[in-house]
Order: sequence, then structure tokens, then C-alpha cells
Amino acid sequence: MISVIVLAAGESKRMGQPKMLLPWGKDTVLGQVISTFQEACIEDIVVVTGGAHEQVERIVNQYGARSVFNRHFASGEMLSSLQLGINAQTPQTQATLIGLGDQPQVQTGTVQLICETFRQRKSWLVVPSFQRRRGHPWLVEKSLWQEILEIKFPQSPRDFLNEHSREIDYVEVDTPTILADLDTPEDYRTSHP
Repeated sequence: MISVIVLAAGESKRMGQPKMLLPWGKDTVLGQVISTFQEACIEDIVVVTGGAHEQVERIVNQYGARSVFNRHFASGEMLSSLQLGINAQTPQTQATLIGLGDQPQVQTGTVQLICETFRQRKSWLVVPSFQRRRGHPWLVEKSLWQEILEIKFPQSPRDFLNEHSREIDYVEVDTPTILADLDTPEDYRTSHP
């Protein structure tokens, strides 16, 4: 089974309001992210919450996903959220996708392609790439989880990927949506459907 960890614990300081709760089409930003993974047939979705966690967890519950609260969300680093998400994985999970809660533009087809690549090639790491730039969501096989759990700040998930650069199975996509996230009001205005 492939699961997904959705990192949604940020404080949204640059946005000025909780970005997971912002409208996105007929949904919210986070609702759209969860829907995309569900449409790609990912059954087990763990959302790591932090800022505005009560409202965020209400959205998570609406979609039948699971949530885990990162008490250290205010430190601003993604590593602790990723580690919490890995610790919340079920015994049946063989690999997990790492997705961003502020990336509602990601397409169902991209998620399916990453999962299919993992199943066909038995890769340890599958990372989408647009014009030679790595994006999200990326997939990590269970045998590498312990290494992620042992990473200490100031090291980051990016350092982990750099250390394993030769083992990464890159999936070239023809859309920059794997790179686009929502950090500022301008990002939201220019990409909101």
C-alpha cells in the first residue's frame, strides 16, 4: 500500500491568514490537496497539522483522512512534521508520498504516475521533475524511513534527497504544478482558479 503524508503545519506568516483554509474553487486549499490524492486512489492520508490546527483538522475529518498534530510547528522547519508523519504510518504501508498542504495545483495524473513508477521499478525514491527541478509530491520506500527519522535539525529533507541523489528515480512531468505552492497573497491571487 502507498500512503501519503500531507505537510500542513505551517503558520502561514507570509500569507497573513491560514492558507489551508483559503477557498480553492468549490473547496479549500487543503480540501483540494486531499481530494487530489483520493482521486489518485491513495486510501491512507495523514495530514500533519500545526497552525490553526482545529479548523484544519475539521477539513481533514470531512474527507475521512487522519491527522497528527505537530506541537513544534512554530519552529518553522518541515523536518519534525515529516518525522511525525512517518511515525504515523500503518504496518501495511510499503511507501509514502510526501505532499504539501499548500500545493492545490498538483494533478491527479502526476500522483498516479509517481505511484506507477514505484510499483513497476521497485524504486526506493521517486521524485517528480519539471525542467530539471525537483518537486512534490515525492515518494520514499519504507526501508529509508528510519534514516529520515534519525535526521537532526539543521539538516532537512532536501539534504536527505541530496545524499540519495544517485538512487532517485526521476519522473519527468510536463507541468510546473509540482513546483508551485502558495506562500504569499500574490501566489494565491495569480493561481487561484
